[in-house]
Amino acid sequence: MSAPERIPPRSVTPTDPAADPAAVALITHGELTVRGRIREASNAALFCTVAHDGREATCVYKPVAGERPLWDFPDGTLAGRETAAYTVSEATGWGLVPPTVLRDGPYGEGMVQLWIDATPDAELLALVDGEEPEPGWRAIGLADVGEGRTALLVHADDERLRRLAVLDAVINNADRKGGHLLPTADGRLYGIDHGVTFNVDDKLRTLLWGWAGEPLTPEAVDVLEGLRDGLRGELGERLARLITAAEIDATRARVDALLASGLHPEPNGQWPAIPWPPV
Repeated sequence: MSAPERIPPRSVTPTDPAADPAAVALITHGELTVRGRIREASNAALFCTVAHDGREATCVYKPVAGERPLWDFPDGTLAGRETAAYTVSEATGWGLVPPTVLRDGPYGEGMVQLWIDATPDAELLALVDGEEPEPGWRAIGLADVGEGRTALLVHADDERLRRLAVLDAVINNADRKGGHLLPTADGRLYGIDHGVTFNVDDKLRTLLWGWAGEPLTPEAVDVLEGLRDGLRGELGERLARLITAAEIDATRARVDALLASGLHPEPNGQWPAIPWPPV
């Protein structure tokens, strides 16, 4: 599969098109035109415009045909997992994943996601000296910074990140890197790149361990209770079009476990807890 050259980095925009309720209809029914290829992506990711009924937006199109095989995920399933992550995000009411659909495109079926212009100077992650974080930050762990030196990797003590940590625990996200966090100029935060999610085995791998072992917020408990009900009803039916029955059962079990413990999960020691590279 060939595609045009890579596009410029994401730029700042004063508005957030993902908040537009018509965005899903646009990326579902609009005509896709490939404008470039995002070469940093591990799988084929194409930058496109999408136009429908007099409206136009930019989006990312990841065709199934461009997915690289993985040893621990069935071939040709990453686009469905990305769409399933959006489906669960919408069920939480938090709106943490940009509008995403599974549809046909110029290179066959794939995931189409609304493009989000990120604010580049938002401070969500940092390397600091010392062994304890400053107020307003949460420790992730020590990182080797070369020449025999280490620094403390921290993330912001930010409610948006805490919500995303809960979502990642539900969908079993195996790759929550810093580069997958997109803050916008209007204060929203989105997570992207959810192809390695919903595995039946515990594969949670993330930078957002700052609340590990701490009680879930009352808001998170309410959201998880809603997901528990939804997964046994309409939400489960919608996910059945995107992931397997065993993966839906495992998602139900993760939600039940979070509610039973009332705590943010901790690393299990059987799987690398932090993705590499972390950003």
